[in-house]
Amino acid sequence: MGDVVRIGRLQTCVPDAHTVMDALRGNEMHFAVLPLVHPRARREFANKTVRDEPFTRSDLTLSSHAWSTNVVGALSPWLNLDSPCARVRTDSEKALKQEVMWAQHISCPAVLTPIPAKKCPNFARALYSNLTGYTNTQFMVRIPLVWTDDPEASSDPWETWNDVRSVCEHHACLSVALELTSDLPDQDTVEQWGAEQVKMIIVPTSIFLTNASGFPVLSKRHQAILNVFFARNVDLVLSGRPRHQSDMLVYTQYLQHLYQNRPQLSDSEAFEQPYWDYLQIPLQPLADNLESQTYEVFERDPVKYVNYQEAVRLCLLDLMAQPGRKEERFVIMVVGAGRGPLVRASLQAAEQAGANVFCYALDKNPNAVVTLRNMRLTEGWVGKVEVVHSDMRAFHPDVLADILVSELLGSFGDNELSPECLDGAQSFLKPGTGVSIPQSYTSAMAPISSAKLHQEVKSYNDVKHFETTYVVKMHAHRVLSRPQDCWTFDHPNHETPIDNARYSVHRFPITRSSCLTGFAGYFDAKLYGDVHISIHPETFSTGMFSWFPLLIPIRTPIYLPAGCEVEAHIWRRVEDKKVWYEWVVTSPSVGPLNNLNGRSFSIGL
Repeated sequence: MGDVVRIGRLQTCVPDAHTVMDALRGNEMHFAVLPLVHPRARREFANKTVRDEPFTRSDLTLSSHAWSTNVVGALSPWLNLDSPCARVRTDSEKALKQEVMWAQHISCPAVLTPIPAKKCPNFARALYSNLTGYTNTQFMVRIPLVWTDDPEASSDPWETWNDVRSVCEHHACLSVALELTSDLPDQDTVEQWGAEQVKMIIVPTSIFLTNASGFPVLSKRHQAILNVFFARNVDLVLSGRPRHQSDMLVYTQYLQHLYQNRPQLSDSEAFEQPYWDYLQIPLQPLADNLESQTYEVFERDPVKYVNYQEAVRLCLLDLMAQPGRKEERFVIMVVGAGRGPLVRASLQAAEQAGANVFCYALDKNPNAVVTLRNMRLTEGWVGKVEVVHSDMRAFHPDVLADILVSELLGSFGDNELSPECLDGAQSFLKPGTGVSIPQSYTSAMAPISSAKLHQEVKSYNDVKHFETTYVVKMHAHRVLSRPQDCWTFDHPNHETPIDNARYSVHRFPITRSSCLTGFAGYFDAKLYGDVHISIHPETFSTGMFSWFPLLIPIRTPIYLPAGCEVEAHIWRRVEDKKVWYEWVVTSPSVGPLNNLNGRSFSIGL
């Protein structure tokens, strides 16, 4: 990999800013974290004496371009906003405001706070006050992986961070500068930080080991932690004095070496990477016609059509095994045929099974029908395939089908109206012997924590988007408890009358303190027999990328203490013209009902 990670240098004292900036280039670094004020320059604001001397260096020390692109401002380390002494608290608050104002003036893109106290309500309040006043500046809270003053402390640094961001109402300009420590927490803690808004990793020179050649290296566990965050586009910052040869250059080169040798993405991960944590509104297949590019993306899936082909093959073999049917010409109807991949898979399955078949390729999209009619001519389908331009709910075939094949599934199984579509199309099937592929599908959900996804939804600044479900390739997130099944749809559906409304209640056990930001929705579909396609984490079809999980957000994140249960209720509501979901969390605290009567989002029938 030829790309590089941004690396900076944390300076505790800077007699000459130009010398520091020149050293950056020599050490192959990209930016510096500079103290906004000399770390020993305490200010006592209770003293009303007006001083003529400046409290810090001039903004003319560096160019505006350098301040805005190559500098992160470090707030004074002596700030103690939760001191028991009122005078110290007051001076700290006023100094904080003064330094933030200065950072805003010199166009610093971000400021780094000192490590807060384990319990820091006043620190959080003061931070929030400045956040609301200076919206263009990113505030990074310095948090160690382990409390260095007491590695055996029962309190978790994540708890401190969660307290701060909760007081600040999960402000979009608030993030974490996570400091690596010699002692490391368990992997579960690392994964928890992976779901947070970590923008910077501070790497002290004191945690480096020395290899046989005298160069600095990190332990395997430290390397593994960096690999987690390399995939999240964080900046690295070296702190502390150089403890090896060649000043800081050997550290920079080593970190770049780790970055360029990070684990390679698989083919499916490389395809998915542009969609990581990107919100997409689910398709409205009955209202919209898909574009050719969308079909092309779905057709690149290396797993889905192989499994469909195997399902059709097994089904044909079972039909041929029935008495007197071996020489029969079987009718396959592909509903929602798109640009023909399921038609092709069905014909190939028939060839493998030695079955005689005739296929109907049905689609309501007039543009897809053009492609299908061309394929009928170019791929030798004449006499084998009839292309039909029709909505499946309005189609009245002259013959009945032995097999009904469809790929109408959404990320939550039923969220693109597969039940309603197939309930209408099942009239095409031969009574008693007709088979639907898929035969059934089950929706499942799990509680998740993702600061990134919460901020993405929150950025719309309205309730409507929190009451909308999204298709997302979730990346910076953590699943808090095992997924639980919600409901199942079977096809053909023999209920009388058919009712596709559903309701389920879930109680998810939480093993460690977490922050609930929503739920992930999945499906597992039984195509035929033992052939499945699934995005459920426990039965996932490896290599399949046609579906990403469904994000079901909540408006206000909920703190979950270790040992609690998350109780969640979800409804699938159905009316004549639309289908929608409603959901609510009722434990450990009761939240508002989301998407009442489909007021924010529904799928049109």
